Amino acid sequence: MNKIPDASKRVMNISKSAIHEMTRLSKQYDDVAFLSWAKPTSDTPEFIREAAVEAIRNGLTGGYSPSQGLPELREAICRKLVKDNNIEADITDILVTVGAIEGLAAAVMATIDPGDEVILPTPTYSTHARQVLMASGIPVFAPTIEDDGFRLDLQAISDRITDKTKAIMLCSPANPTGSVFPESILRGLGEIALENNLFIITDEAYEYFVYDDACHFSIASIPELRKNVISCFTLTKTYAMTGWRIGYLHADSSIIPQINKAHIPLSICAPVVSQYAALAALHGSQECVEHFRTKYCSARDLMCSRLDRLPDSFSYQKPEGSYLMFPKVLHTSISRGSLHFARELLHEVKVSVTPGIAFGPTGENHVRMSFCVPPDVIEKAFDRIEDFFKIKL
Repeated sequence: MNKIPDASKRVMNISKSAIHEMTRLSKQYDDVAFLSWAKPTSDTPEFIREAAVEAIRNGLTGGYSPSQGLPELREAICRKLVKDNNIEADITDILVTVGAIEGLAAAVMATIDPGDEVILPTPTYSTHARQVLMASGIPVFAPTIEDDGFRLDLQAISDRITDKTKAIMLCSPANPTGSVFPESILRGLGEIALENNLFIITDEAYEYFVYDDACHFSIASIPELRKNVISCFTLTKTYAMTGWRIGYLHADSSIIPQINKAHIPLSICAPVVSQYAALAALHGSQECVEHFRTKYCSARDLMCSRLDRLPDSFSYQKPEGSYLMFPKVLHTSISRGSLHFARELLHEVKVSVTPGIAFGPTGENHVRMSFCVPPDVIEKAFDRIEDFFKIKL
């Protein structure tokens, strides 16, 4: 009898994605109130869709683009970075990627050797830690300060630096907490990176979705950090283009060829039809972005108002950005852990949330909820959550 070969230990030791697991489990039920996936329910704006159709009709999308992306798209990205992020950029600093995710993966592969340590503020986006593990690196978790809006703790980061530390990887606005790290804190982080000769790899997927008095700050705008920072962006969140899989990466031109070496075997190039759609998105009216931001802000306020009705069951930090929040479960039903709680909530009242343990060691006893859904979904979900807690009395 032939023995079946094993998968790599590297992959076998990585846990399943709790986000996608909740999606899979949710498909077993009808009429689920779905708060567990950060996927906009809005459609891509029509002018972007029409540009893609036009590119197809003109025969522009059937072949590969240059691996770094269409030159005209990279030029448009440079103009956007100057205007919106205060980042001076040349097209030699730009790599068009398959969403921010592939750019982050390529950046990690290009900078991390086996055994290198990467510091991740926790709670952290679960995929970031997996990307480090896929590169045979070691994720090192530095807790944020929850009672201060999950603020970045520079001392905790400094305390975790060793001679094996190679990079710091973070997301702002943050997934899953919705925190927006202010310029003063990020400048302090930059000083730590310079003192210790570290890369900073940023995920800025939610850059336009900030609320109240919060401002998004791109750390790559600090000239002294030009050779240290690799910044990953995406159009998929900004323009409700999650299925188009299109993003881009900015870094100093000296490191871009090395990142491109990782990018090519991962993807060859970003989907060409999506690159033409991205070009239209950047050239067109940005009213849709403000429309999305306003809608998400209203949905955030609605979700907060519903959480306020359950003070004995949840505590939360009001998100300053993204379309995600990370409430802590106070109810005794969390006693068996956030994964069990999420499964029970789905089974008993058909509400899907993501268990907090997926986002690092300080995520336990929390759940991630997405508010990029219609208001009636939020209302339905919380009506059912209230019923769930009544059952548990």
